Amino acid sequence: MTKDLFERIIEDKGPLGKWAKQAEGYFVFPKLEGNISNRMIFNGKKVITWSINDYLGLANHPEVIKADADAAAEYGLAYPMGARMMSGHTNYHEQLEKECAEFIDKEAAYLVNFGYQGMVSAIDALVTKNDVIVYDMDTHACIIDGVRLHAGKRFVYKHNDIESFEKNLQRATKLAEQTGGGILVVSEGVFGMRGEQGRLKEIVALKEKYNFRLLVDDAHGFGTLGDNGRGTGFEQGVQDGIDVYFATFAKSMAGIGAFFAGDKDVIQYLQYNMRSQMFAKSLPLAMVKGALKRLDMIRTMPELKDKLWRITNALQSGLKNAGFDLGTTQTCITPVFLKGEIPEAMAMVYDLRENHGIFCSIVVYPVIPKGLIILRLIPTASHTQEDIDETITAFSEIRSKLEKGIYKRIGATMV
Repeated sequence: MTKDLFERIIEDKGPLGKWAKQAEGYFVFPKLEGNISNRMIFNGKKVITWSINDYLGLANHPEVIKADADAAAEYGLAYPMGARMMSGHTNYHEQLEKECAEFIDKEAAYLVNFGYQGMVSAIDALVTKNDVIVYDMDTHACIIDGVRLHAGKRFVYKHNDIESFEKNLQRATKLAEQTGGGILVVSEGVFGMRGEQGRLKEIVALKEKYNFRLLVDDAHGFGTLGDNGRGTGFEQGVQDGIDVYFATFAKSMAGIGAFFAGDKDVIQYLQYNMRSQMFAKSLPLAMVKGALKRLDMIRTMPELKDKLWRITNALQSGLKNAGFDLGTTQTCITPVFLKGEIPEAMAMVYDLRENHGIFCSIVVYPVIPKGLIILRLIPTASHTQEDIDETITAFSEIRSKLEKGIYKRIGATMV
């Protein structure tokens, strides 16, 4: 007898979904209200907001708001209608692609509507069943999902472990020689959960021994690292060794959309073969013109990145001096590692938000191993020293309660 497809869905909600009754609307799918800034409204109270990827503070910048409003007033949010290949192409789309490519020193660029969607589709387009993919085990879900579409072989290496990377590259080389295919290596410029930079310099150096192409997801590096915010490739001095570069507008640019950049022939191939763009509506012109303004501000206002790093350094040094474990972050992303189970994490975050006015992201199993909790902080150019001081004081108090088992007792009543 055939089972009802939804029977499993009803019985097994998944590792996160099983907590929906206790978590939804507060711990997951929370509602932050008010202008995007260092302090917003949550659950009717003003909180210091450490969970917004508005690195450079552009989201509520008056010049950005004016540019967005002017573009929307002139074009609305519908124009252009249709996919780029059919009826959704404009001079402004081309201008933004040209300026993005020039900014990160590549021949050409191609806009995509969403970073996640674009990465999945780009990986699918770049490889055939004869090709082999080698990728870091901690890469973002969009890369994992793109790799899942691959009909050929793939090898995963230990996170940022060059010895493991080379071993898997050797396996991939042997296999590719048999299939007659090539090798695509995928890494992130900045790993968004723990804040480590990808080992791009070491990966590029291995091009002297092995024949492969490198795709880098620099969502968190673009705007925050390298001279003038040009990304992790410039930070490490290996931008020329990145064959396909990806960045999103959803973080430092405080917008929506993304782009790929590389050699002209490769980008043209993506234009004509990325199904997510061939069969999807073009990025609205209001968002394109808004992105042009944001990119111009990143290029011409280095004080935005300077302020971001003053806040980042003050936050991270303050937390370290207070005895907190920040792992091995090398970027603005500030993970605070604590030990505890999911119910304890829920009780602790509730205390932080309700009694201390601190809103930050909570990361638990299955994203990280059982028994660990990460309180993930994203500093921005909008934050202040007062925000930092209040946060460190609050974190010291909640750590004491966690160690005394107070949250364990409270958490038991929440499940």
